[in-house]
Amino acid sequence: MIELLKTLCALPGPSGCEDKVREFVVAFTRPYADELRTDSMGNVMVFRKGDKALDRPVVLAAHMDEVGVIIKRITEDGMLKFGFVGGVDPRVVIGRRVKFGDVVGVVGIKAVHLTTATERKTMPKAKDLYIDIGASGKASAEARVSLGDYGVFDSDCVAFGDGMLKAKAIDDRVGCAALLTLLRDKPPVDTWFCFTVQEETGLRGAATMTFALDPGFCLVVEGTTAADLAEVSDGKAVCRVRDGAVIPFMDGATIYDAALFELLRNACIKRNIPWQTKSRVAGGTDAGRIHKSRAGVRVCAVAAPVRYIHSPSGVAAVSDIEAVCQAARAFLEEIGGDDDE
Repeated sequence: MIELLKTLCALPGPSGCEDKVREFVVAFTRPYADELRTDSMGNVMVFRKGDKALDRPVVLAAHMDEVGVIIKRITEDGMLKFGFVGGVDPRVVIGRRVKFGDVVGVVGIKAVHLTTATERKTMPKAKDLYIDIGASGKASAEARVSLGDYGVFDSDCVAFGDGMLKAKAIDDRVGCAALLTLLRDKPPVDTWFCFTVQEETGLRGAATMTFALDPGFCLVVEGTTAADLAEVSDGKAVCRVRDGAVIPFMDGATIYDAALFELLRNACIKRNIPWQTKSRVAGGTDAGRIHKSRAGVRVCAVAAPVRYIHSPSGVAAVSDIEAVCQAARAFLEEIGGDDDE
């Protein structure tokens, strides 16, 4: 699974431009799929016949998109003014490399010795930043890029330290890698493995996917914010790297189904899969749209804790990533083995 994750993180796929990730997912899943669909939004939905069928199908969902940038204006001196695609803290991108296809740029800001005392006390905004692609002027820049071009962080996937991994787009290529790993084997119950688009900009792909499939149960497989850092109190850490898969009971978009939360938690306990829950209600997932589709869908979630999420250098533990995949497999086993759920 880790090699899959490295491959997926290397692909560009900002919200609304997930093409490269989608192409990889379709090619990978085609040999295993009993049915494979893509829709007009760009979602990929892969059906695998299981040992048991339910009245309404089970869905495992992970989003393909990542945060990024989009070009909004080109200045006379060839600099790119841009907006963020998804939620990005401007502080984490200054001096970082971005790529628009094969064109490499660097995010810049006015040098500190040219700023006023007031400017140094305020957080920079996207309008204060620019991307330098080395163009000599506007015409030179326009020969390489265009308004509306998407860019992503140019950041390698690197193993380091005590079982850690650094990469862009761990949110949510970790979920995609887990789904690709699981669908290679016949599942315990008929399952749709769904790879959604535009989660980072409003959970949009999840809305059309869920309407089309009308599932009875859905497990969202994600990456989530970990703030287990020096001088951050336990209550504000949200979750902790190396403490296992995160099973949330609530976040900013969803109150998760209590029975499914308990089912997933107990499944992990029974199988000795390390797990934790959030110490703070924060963030949101595709479940925010999924659970409100049609007459409603019962949802739960499992996520890998990721430090510095939505940045060029997300950091996660290999052990947590593996625990997420194990928990998702346990969910299918429990749903497939219990007629009462």
